[in-house]
Amino acid sequence: MRDPYSVLGVPKSSSDDELKKAYRNLAKKLHPDSNAGDEKIAEKFKEVSAAYALLRDKDLRARYDRGEINPDGSEKGFAGGGGGFHPRGAGGGMGGGRFGAGFDPEEIFASMFGGGRQQRQPRPQKGQDTVYQLRVDFLDAIKGGKKPVSLSNGKTLNVTIPENVKEGQKIRLKGQGGEGQYGGPTGDAIIEILIRPHKFFSCEGNDIHLDLPITLEEAVTGAKVNIPTIDGKVAMTVPKGSSSGRTLRLKGKGARDPKNGTRGDQYVKLQIMLPESPDETLEKAIRKWAKSKQQDVRSHMA
Repeated sequence: MRDPYSVLGVPKSSSDDELKKAYRNLAKKLHPDSNAGDEKIAEKFKEVSAAYALLRDKDLRARYDRGEINPDGSEKGFAGGGGGFHPRGAGGGMGGGRFGAGFDPEEIFASMFGGGRQQRQPRPQKGQDTVYQLRVDFLDAIKGGKKPVSLSNGKTLNVTIPENVKEGQKIRLKGQGGEGQYGGPTGDAIIEILIRPHKFFSCEGNDIHLDLPITLEEAVTGAKVNIPTIDGKVAMTVPKGSSSGRTLRLKGKGARDPKNGTRGDQYVKLQIMLPESPDETLEKAIRKWAKSKQQDVRSHMA
């Protein structure tokens, strides 16, 4: 065995703290747990551990410094014998050598890393989140409500649908996902909302949009018509001379903003609908009217 001071890379004048610091740094770098399968590193670790075991013992260090014992702890004149110094954990048991130093290098390493060679307990891991898709009707998405969802864990839960929920929006149900590992928490269930289209409503932000068919007579002479809203039917006035594509607004008849509680508007786009079959009487009346007006609706495109 080499000179223990040289093995630790410290001078003979080193204090106990300096010896300990040098050993810690070498043990951290050479420990077999960090260098699995490297026999040379393992031998170096044993040598470093044996050197520190001798020097940390004040009596053994004093005897070595006086030249009474060899670097392996054996008496002078018996170097290399079977009764040399073997610290526990560094190549032999505590009872195998002449000098019982009471030193275990694993204890030092354990204080540095919380476990030494002992198998480290895996960290708790949260269970996986489970994703489900829930289809809801347009009006349920706008007005909110409750819908049952069957989960893979066998439970059926009534999920609260918030007002004015959007396509693809996700609702998290804590603790309803996969089981955690090593004592970790259960994952969550993620409910992704899919919205069925409505026959005539659509939603943009907080506003509801509706295409409203009207007759030629209603467009020309004006009319009061009943139109659907998300709250039911209301009366709306179609102004005289309304062109197809004209948009009217019903204030406060839209969806509720989930952040501030205010409601959007409903926009009604007029669409003039002519008779499905040709009508000679209507044709004659329109031709007569057109001759007297000579209207050019595309002059701005010239």
